[in-house]
Amino acid sequence: MSKYIFVTGGVLSGLGKGVTVASVGRILKARGIKVATMKLDPYLNVDPGTMSPYQHGEVFVTEDGAETDLDLGHYERFVDENLSKLCNVTSGQIYNYVLSQERRGDYLGGTIQVIPHVTNEIKRRIGLLARTSGADVVLCEIGGTVGDIEGLPFLEAIRQMRKDVGRKNTVYIHVTWLPYLNASKELKTKPTQHSVRELRGIGVHPDVICLRSDHEVEDDVLAKTALFCDVEKEAVIPLVTADSIYAVPLSLEEAGLGEWLVNQLNLTTTRSPEDGLADWRRFVDDVRRDKPVVKVAIVGKYVELEDAYLSVKESLMHAALECGYHADVTWINSEELERGRGHEKLAEVEGVVVPGGFGYRGIEGKILAARYAREHKTPFLGLCLGMQVMCIEFARNVVGSDEPNSTEFDISTKYPVIDLMPDQRDIADMGGTMRLGAYPCQLQPGTRAAGAYISQGYGEVIHERHRHRFEFNNQYRHELERHGLVFSGISPDSRLVEIAELRDHPFMLGSQFHPEFKSRPTRPHPLFLALIKAVLAQRKGSVPAPAAGVAEGGRGAQNGAGVAAQRRTAEGAAESQ
Repeated sequence: MSKYIFVTGGVLSGLGKGVTVASVGRILKARGIKVATMKLDPYLNVDPGTMSPYQHGEVFVTEDGAETDLDLGHYERFVDENLSKLCNVTSGQIYNYVLSQERRGDYLGGTIQVIPHVTNEIKRRIGLLARTSGADVVLCEIGGTVGDIEGLPFLEAIRQMRKDVGRKNTVYIHVTWLPYLNASKELKTKPTQHSVRELRGIGVHPDVICLRSDHEVEDDVLAKTALFCDVEKEAVIPLVTADSIYAVPLSLEEAGLGEWLVNQLNLTTTRSPEDGLADWRRFVDDVRRDKPVVKVAIVGKYVELEDAYLSVKESLMHAALECGYHADVTWINSEELERGRGHEKLAEVEGVVVPGGFGYRGIEGKILAARYAREHKTPFLGLCLGMQVMCIEFARNVVGSDEPNSTEFDISTKYPVIDLMPDQRDIADMGGTMRLGAYPCQLQPGTRAAGAYISQGYGEVIHERHRHRFEFNNQYRHELERHGLVFSGISPDSRLVEIAELRDHPFMLGSQFHPEFKSRPTRPHPLFLALIKAVLAQRKGSVPAPAAGVAEGGRGAQNGAGVAAQRRTAEGAAESQ
C-alpha cells in the first residue's frame, strides 16, 4: 500500500513548493524508495496548454502528451522519472469529469455537490496514480496558497485521505514564508502561525513545516514555530534560499527531513542516503565551482519572464556543466530585433537558441536571429518553432525573397515551407489538439544529429516529445536539400521532418520536437551538449567537419500538405519550450 505526502503552501505564492516536492522525492529515492509525484492545480483551465506564459510560465509536456505545469519539469529533473498525464490534475479536469457523469445519469438523479462528488474524484485521481505507478510514496503538491477559495475542494480531499488510508500512511508538509523586518533585524513567525491556523481550521494539521527565508533561521525561531504551530521541533525545517535549486535536496537532508519521513511513515530503505546522494552531491559541487563561461542567447518573445523558457535554460546549464563551463544566458527579445534594437547582443554571444512558440508576434525577429547565425557561422539550435524559423530563413536565402513563410503566419504565402499538418485542418478547438507527446525519429547516418545522439549511447531511432500543429512542407524537401539543407531526422514512415541541419555550417540544427523536456542534471540532452561542444570547438578554432547529408535528391520531393484552409490565430496561446 502506498504512503502519501501532501505539500501545501501558505503566506504567499511562489515559495518553491514544486522544488520542495522534487527535493523530497530526490532524498527518498536516494534511499531506494520508489516515488511518484503529482500536482493538483486549483485553476479551472483543463490544462495550461492555452494559457499565456506570462500567466503560467512554460508548458511542460510529458511522454504521453499531457500539457502540464512547469513544476512537473522540476519533478522529472530531480527524481529522474518520466511522468504521465495522471501527474497533473486541475479543477477544470475534475469538474469536467463530474459534470459529464451527471449528464450521462451516472449519479442516478442525486444532487451533485462538492462534497462528496468533487472530493471523491480528486481522491480517485490520487489513488489512480498510486495504483498505476506502484510507488511506495506518492508526493502530492497542492497548487496555490492556503486561503484561496478555488483550492478548498483539494484541501478537503487531502483531509479525507488521512481518514481513508490511515494516519500512519499520510504526512502533511506546509511550506511558508518568514518575513524579515530590517528595522528590528528579526524574522517574524506570525504569518506562519496564521497560515497554519487557517489550514487547521480546514481540518488539515501539518506534520512538517518548512520555513522559507532569505536569511538564516536561528534555533529559537524553529522552537517558537514548533510551539505555536503544534509540531515537533525536529519537523520544523529551515529552507533558506539556496545558491542553486539543485542544492535544496541536500539542505533538506542535512536538516534531517529524510530520516524523519522514513521513521514517520515506517518506510523500508535499501541503501544509505550517503550512497544514494553521492552523484547529486558531486553535481552540486560542480555547479558551485568557479568555471569559465560560455555565452549563449535565448531569442524569444517572453524573455521578460524566464520561467517561460525554464527547461531550455536548465538544459543549457546541464550541457555546459558537462563540458566544465557555466552557461551565461543572454535574453534577447525577438520583437526588439524586429524594431532594429538588440542586434549588438547577437554579436556578443557564442551560440544562439530559438525556442518554440506560437503566433506571428516576434517571428521576424527570430528569423533575423537565424539569419545572423547562418551568415556569421554562429552555432545555432532551433527548437520546434525554432526549427521552422531556421527552414524559413534558409528558404528565403535560396529564393532571394522574403516570400517563404509558414501558413501559420501568412496564409497566402507563395512558398509555404511550413504548413498545417493534414490531420489538423478541420480542428477548431485549440486545447489538447496538437501533435503531443513522444514520437519516434529515424536518425540519418553521417549527420551531426546522428553523431550527437550516438556519441551519448543512443541508437538510430530516438523518441522525443512534440507540441505543435505545423510541419515542414514535403514539397520543398528536394529543392532545399539540393541547396544544402540536410534532413537528419525523419519519422520512420518518412512522412515528417523531425530534424534539419545546414551542411555548410559549423553547427546549425533544428528539431521539430522539444529536447529540453528530456534533459537531466547529470545526463544532459545530446542536442544541447552538441551545441555547447560546437561553441567550444569554434572558440578553439577547430570547426566540426561538415555533415554528410542524405544523397542529393534524397527521398525525393513528396506530395505534402498544400496551403492551409484557414489561418490559425494564437496570440493568446501558451508558448512551448
